[in-house]
Amino acid sequence: MTRPKKPHRLIHRISGQTYLWLAMLIFGASSAVTRKLTEIGSQHLIDHRNPISLCNVLFVGNLCALILLILIYGRQWNKATLKQLSRKDWVSLSAVAILSGALAPGLIFQALALTGVNNVILVGRLEPPLTLALSVWLLRERVNIWELLGAIAAFVGVILTIILQPPTETTMNMGGFGLGIGELLAAAASIAIAASTIISKKHLSQIPLGIYSIFRTALGTVIFFFIALVLYGRDHFADVLSPFLWQWMFLYGGLIVVLGQSFWIKGLKTSTVSMASLVSSFGPIVGIIAAYLILGEAPTLPQYIGGSLILVGISLSQVGTKRQNSSIASDKVSSTPAQQQVETGMGFKGI
Repeated sequence: MTRPKKPHRLIHRISGQTYLWLAMLIFGASSAVTRKLTEIGSQHLIDHRNPISLCNVLFVGNLCALILLILIYGRQWNKATLKQLSRKDWVSLSAVAILSGALAPGLIFQALALTGVNNVILVGRLEPPLTLALSVWLLRERVNIWELLGAIAAFVGVILTIILQPPTETTMNMGGFGLGIGELLAAAASIAIAASTIISKKHLSQIPLGIYSIFRTALGTVIFFFIALVLYGRDHFADVLSPFLWQWMFLYGGLIVVLGQSFWIKGLKTSTVSMASLVSSFGPIVGIIAAYLILGEAPTLPQYIGGSLILVGISLSQVGTKRQNSSIASDKVSSTPAQQQVETGMGFKGI
């Protein structure tokens, strides 16, 4: 009697892919969920103020996420681990926290207040080609022709998405083209994230995930709080202690940040680079579908034109990633640089 083949490996592999897809569904819907929360807040005003304003979502949501991250990764903050970090590591961590923990989320949230969710999603695709260009320039990384063509197509798609937008109250006229402030803010956020990714690749590849996540979230929250105080005044956080706000933010922080990140990390451990990259490439599609289902926001003609080119760019990049990975004996996502390369193309992931 022959023994049946053990399905452990197959189950383990499918499990990893399932985690990745669940994470991508959460990340892709994050922009639409953020906008929906502000709409819910506008229906429950406190002294004519929206308790779930975008600034409150970012600040309180970060605090909720920080609490959950400490519960999960707090053990990594021990003397033995901290002593291994050099002054250069702390400087790099601080730079990443400022760029990706405070500046980029603040710009994205402000963009969400000024333009459609689909515009923020599509313009956010400026991040992968920027990161690729900076990697070649600063890190001397090699790219194949498919990745280069994909980056060019995605970049052109983003530019078309920006310049083809119909004029609105927040549109600036520059050189005969109308440029929306919301789209420009989303582009600036992409630049900040690309810069933080390069710093992480070069200096933070060996930093434990718990130290990286907690420090970035904590410092980014503090910096954003003081920037908002300077720009908007003390009254801007008048409803920051509202129970109505906190109950939604614990749900938001737990679902978008902690659950999404946990699913993604769990999936990375048992999946390949090519599979993780393929799943992450569906971020814009998931985001646009979520914007339609949650907010009823249908794509416009400029978004169709730019989005089509962006999808072409993603497809070409996938060909390049597949060819690059096929030349490697082991394709497992085991190193931090590989994880960072995959996560570069994921776009906005909530807080």
